Formats: sequence, C-alpha cells, structure tokens
Amino acid sequence: MASSFVESGWTYLITNFSDFQLACLGSFLLHESVFFLSGLPFIYLERAGWFSNYKIQKKNNTTEAQDKCITRLLLYHFCVNLPVMIASYPVFRFMGMRSSLPLPSWKVMSTQILFYFIVEDFIFYWGHRILHTKWLYKHVHSVHHEYATPFGLTSEYAHPAEILFLGFATIFGPAITGPHLITLWLWMVVRVLETVEAHCGYHFPWSPSNFFPLYGGSDFHDYHHRLIYTKSGNYSSTFVYMDWLFGTDTGYRKLKAMKSEEEVGYKEN
Repeated sequence: MASSFVESGWTYLITNFSDFQLACLGSFLLHESVFFLSGLPFIYLERAGWFSNYKIQKKNNTTEAQDKCITRLLLYHFCVNLPVMIASYPVFRFMGMRSSLPLPSWKVMSTQILFYFIVEDFIFYWGHRILHTKWLYKHVHSVHHEYATPFGLTSEYAHPAEILFLGFATIFGPAITGPHLITLWLWMVVRVLETVEAHCGYHFPWSPSNFFPLYGGSDFHDYHHRLIYTKSGNYSSTFVYMDWLFGTDTGYRKLKAMKSEEEVGYKEN
C-alpha cells in the first residue's frame, strides 16, 4: 500500500517535471523545507524557555544573533548551495543517477545510505580536523564557531569555503554510486535531520544517542562548540568511531566519566 502510494507520487513528479528540475530545484526545495522545519522549532524553544531542563548549556543566544544566522543562511543557500546543486547535476547524471521507474527497493536504498554514512564520516572527520588547524580556523572555520551555544540552524552556518569543503563529504558517496534520485533525497533528508539534531542544543530522553551507542548527537557535538579551537576534539560527523580510533574524544569521555561519578556520589549521599 505504502509502496504504491510512493510510486504514484513519483510518477506524478517525473511526468510533470524534468530530471533537471527534480534533481536541482526539487532537491533544493526539499532541503530548505526539511532544514527550516526541523531547525526553527529550536529557536522558539530557546526563546520561550521551554524544556530548559534538557538544554545542554544554560546560556541563550540573543534574538539578534538568531536573526543574523537565518539571514546569512538564506544568502548562503541561494548563492552557494543552489549553484552547487546545478553545477553538480551533470556529474551525477554521468555517474548514472536516474529518476525513472522502477524505484529501488528499500534494501538497495538502505545499503547505499549506510555506505554514504561511512564515506561521509571518514571524509568529514579529516576535513573537520584540518579546519581546526590555526590558519584555517582563523580564516574559515571560526565563522561556524561564532555560536558557542549552538541551535539547530547553526548546523549549516559556515563560511562559503567550508560549505564547499565539507559539503564534498556529503555528496561524494552518492556521486560515485549514481543512485536513484529518491535515494539521494532520502539521504539528504536523513543527513539534514542528523546535523540539525547534533546542533540543537538540547539532550532529550528520546535523543538518538541514548539508543545508538556509536551515534554522536547533540551532547557530543555541543562539547565541541564549547571549547577552545585547538583543544576541542569530537570532530566526527554522525558516528563517533573516528574520534575513538584516533583518540580525539578523550576530553569528552573524561568529562562524561566525571559527571557519572558525581551523580553516583550525589545519590549515595
């Protein structure tokens, strides 16, 4: 039933829109919708003071800082993201991306997306570490770290050079496999939701990191934003195994262990 519904909807799209329109403009509209619909609520949570007991940092961003983030994001999305989507379209087509029926099976899509996560984690980790070298941090990555107290939308607030540099990590996997467009869209949705959650500034009982041990999430990445650039660690994207393998999460793990000991001592007293 669900499969036929998806196929009917997809048939409507490919009948009424060209491959170029779907791959470029469709992808852009989907990205903007998912990004702002998932990220904006965290601004209102912070302004209203709701769920404050789950907020990782007690400090709040000013309304002016939040508005600046939104304004810059719209500028970067239309002037950087959209042109990149248009320019990369021939590459994806050359590598075999298609939008025609039949749609790929869930098994094929899930396998490809798992591969994209592995590739993205590896490239992002090393790219992120490079951005924390002195010169690149000062001239490029410091833009993203203007917000020491992140909120959902700050996930994509970055210098244009960084958008291109780390964006490569996200699109490299799909670019070399030439997936069906619906797989690319699903990957984009999952990746946007993940990075918004990692920057949301809240750690809820239902946060994914409470259920998936290798998932970084908001608590893991919030630590990265709080510290001095050369000592932050926690460079991973979605899953944390790269930081664990190369020992760049030791400060975070020590802090977590200390907090656990304090909580145990508090309960005993």
